[in-house]
Parts: sequence; structure tokens; C-alpha cells
Amino acid sequence: MSTLPPLSAIRVFEAAARLENFTAAALELGMTQAAVSYQVKLLEERMGLSLFQRIGRKVVLTDKGRDIAPILTRAFDQMRQGFAALTQDHSAVLTISCTNSFAHLWLAPKIGAFQMRHPQLAVRIQADDSVVDLARDGVDLAIRGGKGQWPGLEATLLTHNRLVPMCSPAWLDRHGPIADAQALHALPRLSPDDMWWHEWFAAMAVEADPAAGPPGIALDSQVMEGRAAIGGQGVAILNHFLWKMEIESGLLVEAVPSYVREIASYWVVYPPHARNTPKVKAFRDWIVAEFAAEIAADPEGRYLPH
Repeated sequence: MSTLPPLSAIRVFEAAARLENFTAAALELGMTQAAVSYQVKLLEERMGLSLFQRIGRKVVLTDKGRDIAPILTRAFDQMRQGFAALTQDHSAVLTISCTNSFAHLWLAPKIGAFQMRHPQLAVRIQADDSVVDLARDGVDLAIRGGKGQWPGLEATLLTHNRLVPMCSPAWLDRHGPIADAQALHALPRLSPDDMWWHEWFAAMAVEADPAAGPPGIALDSQVMEGRAAIGGQGVAILNHFLWKMEIESGLLVEAVPSYVREIASYWVVYPPHARNTPKVKAFRDWIVAEFAAEIAADPEGRYLPH
């Protein structure tokens, strides 16, 4: 059984002892003078000794009171410093979780602009294709693909996505022109078991058949699939806007003309209690504005469907 007196009484005594004035302690703690006097009395009864002497309208520490008072003041100072340091460290570091593809293809090239606007923040990008637990893994917010519903989290829509079979111009020259979606079954496809292929074929009214055509190369990230497609290894099913730079530079072309919007969209997600913390609000406002600008620059929805 703990022999420590109630912390509320200890806190009141520490303030009264440090200030040697019940009225001043009451003002500091946001209490009444009567409440301060009551808490001190409870502590004295619990300890079985006097901590203050009442001399007229004044209170003076007893010898026992003077012995314990500086110990408690040091303890409270250490707690105040500890919590202040904890808050300062936490508020100065922004940890963002996102997939490897989003981190490499969109966030990494742009995050410097955010950092320049908020030089007081240290930004940490945690790239991982698994869904992290924000509370357990010390993550402030995440960029996720889905329908915007994650228990215990708030979500702000960034953009819808367009799925496109992409390849290099040289590869298309060797294998094209490709008549339609069905014809892709006879050609080398990268990661043919990828759910995006099934989603795209379904939208094109064609049944996906991973066993058809030559064996495909299985890669575990969109970054690898896109790079392999640029290298002429086959057709990759890609998120169109993430490869905007490569498309505009001529490194990637559409293998088959199509307009298929992915079932999932991109969202920025965060715990409800963190929605208005300065660092989370700053990043959320910045990334929402960035996507709004990209959508405005693409009125036909070529890269970012509306």
C-alpha cells in the first residue's frame, strides 16, 4: 500500500510553502483560500504533524515543513521541465506515414517546399506499404488509399485516382498497336496478379486472366513496376498522376486508351484530437492546397479525375 499522501494535497502544500502565503497559493492554483487551508489541514492530519504555524493572520513553516518543502519544489520543477521538454520535442517533429510509391513519386520531390514554409519543424517520412497504427507507432498523420473510413481517425480527401496501363514508347513500337484491353492478355504484363489489373479489366468489361499470355514479372511496389515499364520490361498498371513527370517527358505512354477511376482515393488521415495541433493543421492545409492546385491545372481530369 502506498504511503504517499494525495497528490492534490502535496501540490497545494508545495505552492503554499514556496509562497508562504495561503492567499497567493490560492491565486496561483485557481482555488479559494479556504480550499488551500483545507488541503493543507488534510495533509497535516495524514502525516500526523504540523507543517505550518498560524501566527495571527500569517502562516509560517514549521521545522518539518521547511525540511520537506524544498524536496517537493525540486520534484515539481523536474516534472514541469519534463513535460515541457516532452511537449517541445513532440511539437517540433512531424512524422508522416505513406506508401513507398507515394513517398518516392510525389511527397519526396515536394516536401522541401513545406519545410521551407515551416523551418521550425523537423519532418520525418515513414514510407511503408503496411497500414500503421498512428498512436502505437508515433505517427502524426498518414496518407492512405481507401474510401475515407478508418475507425478512430478523421480523413480529408486529397484526390481520386486514375488507373492506366503504361509502357515505354519503344516497347509499344515493338508490340503495338494494341487493339483493345482484351489484347493485353497476350502481352507481357508486370505483376499480373495486382488487384489494379483486375479492377481495370473489370471497368473495361474484360475478365482478367493472370494465366493468359507470357509469365509476368512480379514486383512488390508501384515504383518498381513503373521503372520496369520505363526499361521496356512490359506493361504496368499505374496510378496516372504519380507518373506525370515521366509521361510528360515521354518515358511512359498509355498502352491502351482508357479512363478508369480507381475504387480507392487518396486521403490525409489523423486522430481527431490532433486536428488543430499546429503541425498537423499546417501539413494538412499545405497538402490539400497542393492537390487543389494540381486538380485546377488539370481541368479535363487527365491525371486527377474529379
